[in-house]
Amino acid sequence: MIDALRAFIEAHQAVLALAILAAMFVGFLMERLPATVIAILGACTYLALGILDAEAAYSVFSNSAPIVIGAMFVLSGALIRTGVIQRVADAIMARAEKHPRLAIVEVLLGALVASAFLNNTPVVVVLLPIMIKLAEVTGISAKKLLMPLSIAAVLGGTLTLIGTSTNLVVDGIVRDAGMPRFGIFEITPIGLVTAASGMISLALMWWLLPSDKPIKGDAGGGEGPLYLTELALQDGDDLIGARVEAFKGLPRSGRIVGVRRASATVHGADLECWTLAEGDRLIVRVDAATLMTWREQRRFRLGIGSGNPAENDMVVETMVAPTHPSIGQRLVDIPFLQKIRARIIGLDRPLHEPGPDLASVRIRAADRLLVTGGPREVEALRDNPGLIGADLAKTRAFRRGKAWIAILCMAGVVTLAALEVMPIGVAAIIAIGVILVTRCIDSDEAWGTIDGDVLILIFAMLAVGVGLENSGAVAMMVGWVKPLLAEAPRWVLVFGIYFFALILSELLSNNAVAALMTPVTLAIAAELGVDPRPLVIALMIGASACFATPIGYQTNTIVYAAGDYRFVDFVKIGVPLNIITGVSTCLAIVFFLT
Repeated sequence: MIDALRAFIEAHQAVLALAILAAMFVGFLMERLPATVIAILGACTYLALGILDAEAAYSVFSNSAPIVIGAMFVLSGALIRTGVIQRVADAIMARAEKHPRLAIVEVLLGALVASAFLNNTPVVVVLLPIMIKLAEVTGISAKKLLMPLSIAAVLGGTLTLIGTSTNLVVDGIVRDAGMPRFGIFEITPIGLVTAASGMISLALMWWLLPSDKPIKGDAGGGEGPLYLTELALQDGDDLIGARVEAFKGLPRSGRIVGVRRASATVHGADLECWTLAEGDRLIVRVDAATLMTWREQRRFRLGIGSGNPAENDMVVETMVAPTHPSIGQRLVDIPFLQKIRARIIGLDRPLHEPGPDLASVRIRAADRLLVTGGPREVEALRDNPGLIGADLAKTRAFRRGKAWIAILCMAGVVTLAALEVMPIGVAAIIAIGVILVTRCIDSDEAWGTIDGDVLILIFAMLAVGVGLENSGAVAMMVGWVKPLLAEAPRWVLVFGIYFFALILSELLSNNAVAALMTPVTLAIAAELGVDPRPLVIALMIGASACFATPIGYQTNTIVYAAGDYRFVDFVKIGVPLNIITGVSTCLAIVFFLT
């Protein structure tokens, strides 16, 4: 019985491989399980049936694409950790105060350029709150700005080999097939046509973008939580004797709420002419990363509480439980401040502005606190029944002094790869070694920046692609299409591969489509005796430049939720944009490369 089953599987491997692939497509579309799980199930089924043997399965781990993608995640994380991204965002907002409408164009072009070298998902995440603020300043609906932000980021990914993980996946499979690797700027001439046609079309179709206000109050975006804190000026500080406006340590997201001197607190217009003195306490609302940076700098005495900061102090993030006995009382009277050596350095209250100063805040359930203390104090906070989820804070201080190292490492990777001094994977791994040794980013943070779902999905789909090829399924598919394409002009082949990849990517993961279609594309090119490189470039861009659905690309999904869009909003803009960019790209490939 078993021998008969094995014989049946061996005789019908190609058909079974395609049937499993079809089942995976159905699973991707139904979305009852994550795409990563479906991909793993497909690869495991190939293994269990013997369609994919162990040696072939292990071979996918030698593909350089996932390693390069992971390395680029880490390098992007280093730019965030060293404050480079925040500085850029602050500069944009400073300019937006003077020229808000021009700033919108600059942000979109900035997203386009940045996404050519950085993973476009963090680019959109960083620029999302900036776009929301620009919407408030200009009176333009956030819905008219957030979708263009995603479109610009997607178009930017088509400009270079490292612009999107999809390009790297295709390049890895191409190299495994024995073809020369792609240069980092090899697709740039075609990508420029794609980007230019997309941005011009977007400008012409601006009127099609929805103009209603998002239902969500902040468009689902905004910065992270802003903590209320107090900065006590110490003897010899440069701010003593200066006006409040002389304090330049705030990011654009932060603001000075007031100044407390003894029992008096100054707010509002009175701050403009207030001269600071020793012992004054600046009342500030600021993001957690900046707050942690001030703590490391030890310039100010932060927050309220007992004891002096010690070297082994840690920061705990916790939430006030509804059963806390001090609810309704002032924060300064919270019992643990009197019982243990701890300081509250920040308080966040979602959707409300606590105040007027940190000590006077009346405690409410769900208030989030940042508390410093030694190991004993941390244990005491964890054991406190009035606090929920007391654990070490994950937010860390910016390492601004190492920003130049992170910038040089990223620039070095791009330069070395562009000049073909060394493969991009080798350059990226060396760069990671440099940023880890110089502590631009800690190792646990570095590995935390890597999107494991993306890498596992790529490995699983690479395995499925190898199974399809080894089983004869790829040859079978090529046999089906060869009679249709044998006498067709080369431009038909370019258009066909581009738009087939585009349609699949609107429904499935871009990386999955790239992993599946690259072997098929190479086989079609070999069977027809044509140069595979133009077809591969069409596949790269077609699998990435998809705008018609909010699930077509990860950045689309982000702005879909943040901007409170409807599904049809993407269809209305995305379908014509897909057609225009697709036709422009294919014509450029035909004209320049075939």
